[in-house]
Amino acid sequence: MARLALGIDSSTQSITAVAVEIDSRQKVFEKSIDYLADQSLKRFGIGPDYLLPPAGPGEAKQPAEMFFASLDALFGALAAEFPGLGLACGEIVAINVSGQQHGHVLLEARAGELFASLRQSPVPGPSLAGILGEGLALPFARIWRTSNTAAEAESVRRAVGGKEALIRLTGSDAPLRFSAFGIRRTALEHPEQYAKTVLIHQISSLIPAALTGRLDIPLDWGNACGTSLMDYRVRRWSPELAEAVAGDLPGGAEGLLEKLPPLASGRVIAGKIARYFVERYGFSPECLVGIGSGDNPQTKALTEGSLFSLGTSFVIMVETDGATFDLSGSTNAMYDSLDRPFTFGCRTNGALRWDEVRAWHGLAKGDYTPAELALEETPPGNYGRLLLWQSEAESFPVSKAFAPVRIGYDSGDLAADYAGIIESTLAAVYINARHHLGPGGLLYVSGGASKSPEIMRRTAAIFNRTLIPVEAGGAALGAAASGAAAWLLARGEKIIPGKFCASFLGRKRPVVPRPEDVEAYHGAGGYLEKFREAEERVIA
Repeated sequence: MARLALGIDSSTQSITAVAVEIDSRQKVFEKSIDYLADQSLKRFGIGPDYLLPPAGPGEAKQPAEMFFASLDALFGALAAEFPGLGLACGEIVAINVSGQQHGHVLLEARAGELFASLRQSPVPGPSLAGILGEGLALPFARIWRTSNTAAEAESVRRAVGGKEALIRLTGSDAPLRFSAFGIRRTALEHPEQYAKTVLIHQISSLIPAALTGRLDIPLDWGNACGTSLMDYRVRRWSPELAEAVAGDLPGGAEGLLEKLPPLASGRVIAGKIARYFVERYGFSPECLVGIGSGDNPQTKALTEGSLFSLGTSFVIMVETDGATFDLSGSTNAMYDSLDRPFTFGCRTNGALRWDEVRAWHGLAKGDYTPAELALEETPPGNYGRLLLWQSEAESFPVSKAFAPVRIGYDSGDLAADYAGIIESTLAAVYINARHHLGPGGLLYVSGGASKSPEIMRRTAAIFNRTLIPVEAGGAALGAAASGAAAWLLARGEKIIPGKFCASFLGRKRPVVPRPEDVEAYHGAGGYLEKFREAEERVIA
């Protein structure tokens, strides 16, 4: 009988499951359900942007019941499709969860009884949403796309002594999407419902609570980093931060602390799966459930070093010593789901700008061959030609949007423009992450651009380290791997968690930086020196 681990990623647009065979380290199943494509989920009222209709600019909410209903939809698909693959839900020995970071749900007193009812036999109702929905203090979850919390964030920043003091306490400045500021806004807008709230779960801990029928499971340190309520170094809820957030709210700071779940290592097991899932979908009653983590911590668990994702936006996750913070506020200190410290930076103006530059020259979105040939004809450093462009406001570094700026040339051909935008965006990430990147070491790279030899050549030289291109992993695979690791450790089996989780991610041939390319970027008067001067001038 196979030993399977299941990873679940509850994200902004979909819920995804990845099943892995623990002993062979092979992925055996993957399924994603789009909230808008599934009628049982679309009925909760989300629009084309996957949000509930906003009351004003910057509001980003999703229906909390949709997260429960999505579990039923996902497990229904598993139960239907597993037999055709020679698999069974009863072979799943461990489940772990990834949840979109910063999203949170407020629960009232009756929730404990309702969640516990999932452990009863026979099961108490036909659906999770029908059973658990009555325990919601408010029907929505504020999610990471929230940006209408500037006043709340600034009030907390001032209360703790300013930007640097907040970063030294939490590892981050006050990103508007972080949970503390959404909680404060919710309390100000809905004081009665906030006063009735007994527990505030992140989405990553709400799902395991439903899976186990136990409301009081812990929140892992990794996802707690996205709340602006945890003291990063000691990994405990901070009374000082609670006072800053809730001192003038119903119940005060002590009331907020009472509403927060306990904190624990991401390796902790929440408990056995609830009877509801055994009876409805055929899970083994001995299946164990992890406490879950955020999507970024679960993704990071798949690598033993730093990770650079070249997607629509560029995300860099750099392993750190856990004591060095970015006092500029451009990056956020976190822990991954294996409890390892790292810092997270996200550049909004990523691969979409590359697509748009190719479109200037008549190339379709997927037409990469002419662009790759143009890069082959252009040496690293692009003959000193730079193309800077931010069509959207940027957080890495924090700066306003600006129109395309060519430096060192006036009108460009494909080679000049394409090399120009690629090198400038890669340089922007490197310059703003370099204080965390120690000398040497490996940099794992994922995303579509990792298939381009010329882009990988430039990335290796700009970061001056060996690259390990990896296959698409994702948060669901990270959850499956970390869940398998937690299950093995709970059984007393000897593994090295980091190496074990990394073994689930396929690797490609390493890309070693060429000395002449490194000199072109890092040498005196080279590209990076010119880029720093240009960036300071353009974004000033």
